[in-house]
Amino acid sequence: MSLGAYLIPLLTLLPLSGAVLVLLLPAQWTKLIRALACTITWITLMISAVICLHYDTATPGFQLITKIVWLPSLGIAYQTGVDGISCVLILLHAICSLTAVLVSGSVENRVKEYYVLLLFLIASIFGVFTALDLFFLYVFYEMAVVPLYPMIIVWGSKNKEYGAMKLTLYVTLGAVLALVGLLSIYHATGLKTFDLIEIQSFLAAHPLDQTFQTWAALLLTVGFGVVASLWPLHSWSPIGYAAAPTAVSMLHAGVLKKIGIYAIIRLVLGLLPFGASVWMPYVAILAVINVLYGAWAAMAQNDLKFVIGFASVSHMGYALLGISAMTPLAVSGVVFFMFAHGVMAALSFALIGFIYHQTHTRDISDLGGLMKPLPFVGACFVMAALASSGLPGFANFVSEIIIFFGSWQVRPWPTLFAIFGIVVTATYMLRLVKNVFFGPVNRKWNNLKDAASFLERLPYGLLVLILLIFGCWPAWLLNLIRPSVALLPLLR
Repeated sequence: MSLGAYLIPLLTLLPLSGAVLVLLLPAQWTKLIRALACTITWITLMISAVICLHYDTATPGFQLITKIVWLPSLGIAYQTGVDGISCVLILLHAICSLTAVLVSGSVENRVKEYYVLLLFLIASIFGVFTALDLFFLYVFYEMAVVPLYPMIIVWGSKNKEYGAMKLTLYVTLGAVLALVGLLSIYHATGLKTFDLIEIQSFLAAHPLDQTFQTWAALLLTVGFGVVASLWPLHSWSPIGYAAAPTAVSMLHAGVLKKIGIYAIIRLVLGLLPFGASVWMPYVAILAVINVLYGAWAAMAQNDLKFVIGFASVSHMGYALLGISAMTPLAVSGVVFFMFAHGVMAALSFALIGFIYHQTHTRDISDLGGLMKPLPFVGACFVMAALASSGLPGFANFVSEIIIFFGSWQVRPWPTLFAIFGIVVTATYMLRLVKNVFFGPVNRKWNNLKDAASFLERLPYGLLVLILLIFGCWPAWLLNLIRPSVALLPLLR
C-alpha cells in the first residue's frame, strides 16, 4: 500500500479528531479553538490538493485504496479511495470547509460546542466522498445530518425551529428510502458484501433483473434526490438555508446538497443502468420544473437567504438534467457543475452572513446603496451574482454549457426549456444587486464596516478567485473528471 493511500482516511480522521480535541478543551479558550479549526481545515485542503494533483488519469478508476475489515460476517469494511469524480468533490469540500471556518469568527455564543459540531459535519462529508463501502457511505451520510439540527436550533435565525425540523424530517425520509435501495442491492447480488468495487465488477458481468433495477433505481433516485432538492421534495431546502448559521448554509448548499447528485451518479447510473434509463426521462421533466419554479420563486423573495436558497433549488435542476441525459459529456458537466455551484453558493451565503452580521437584517427592502460603505463585499457579491447568472469567465458558465451540449442530443425539449432559466436567473440576480448595493444609501448604513483585513477578506477572495481560475482554465478539472465518467455504463 502506497504512502499516499493513507492520505484519504486522514481527510475524515483529522476533523473528527479535531472535534474530539475541541471537546476536551476549556470553553474559554476560544482563540485556540478557532485556530485549531482553521489549521485542521487548511491541512485538509492541502491534502485534497495533493490527492488531486497525484491522481493518475491514465489509469482511471479508484486509486489510493485502503481497506480495514470491520464486520466480515456481513461483508462490511472501512474502505476508502478516490476516482476523478470524488477527487473534484473532496477538493470542493475542503475549500468550502476552510472558508466556512474562516467566516465563523463572528460566532460568540457557545463557541466550543459550535466548532465541535462544525468539525464533525466536515468529517462526515469527507467520509461520504471517500467511502468505497456502501455501508460506510450511508453511515457517513447519516452522520452528516446529525449536527445540522442542533446547529440550526442554537445558532440559527428566523424560524429556526421550523427550519431545523423540516430539514431533518425530509432528509431522514430520503435516507430511509435510500437505505432500502442499498439493502436490496446487497441482497440481490448475493455477494454478501458492501464493497462498491466488488459489486461494480460483478454487475458489469451479471446485470440484475430489469424489474428489480427499475424499483431499486426509483428508491435511490428519490431517496438521494431529496438531498438534491428534487421537485416536489425541495421545500425544506430554502427554509433550512434561511434558518441555518452562515457556515452551515455554506456547507449545506455548497457541498451537502451535492451528496445527493454524487450518490445518484455513483449508485443509480453506475450500478443500475437499465433502471436509470427507465426513470431518467421523468427526472428530466422534474429537472425543468426545478429550474423554472426555483427561478420564479427566487424572484418573488424579499429575504436575501431565500433568494439564494431558491436559486440553489433552481440550479440543481441543471445537474439533474445532465444526469437524466446519461451521456458522458453531460455527466462530466454535472460533476464540474457541482464544483462550480458549490463554490458560488458558499460565496453567496458567506457574503449574506457578513451583511446580516453588520445590519441585523436580510430584508432587501431595508437595504440599499451598500456598495458605498461595503465596497469589497459589494464587489464580491456582484461577482457571485454574475457567476450565478452564467456569465462567461466563471466556472458556472463552463459547466452549464457542457450540460446543455451533453443533454441536447438526448433530451432536446427539456434542455430548451431549462435554458430559459438562465434568463430568469440573470433577471433576479441583477435586480438583487441593484436593490441591495446601488441606489441611495439609507443613513443608518453609513457606519457599516467593510471587510478590511487580509484575514477578513481571505474567504471571499479565495472563492471568487477559484471561480475565475476554473472559468478561464477548466481543462485541469475536466481532465480529472472525464476518464472516470467514461467508466460508467452511460449512453454513447
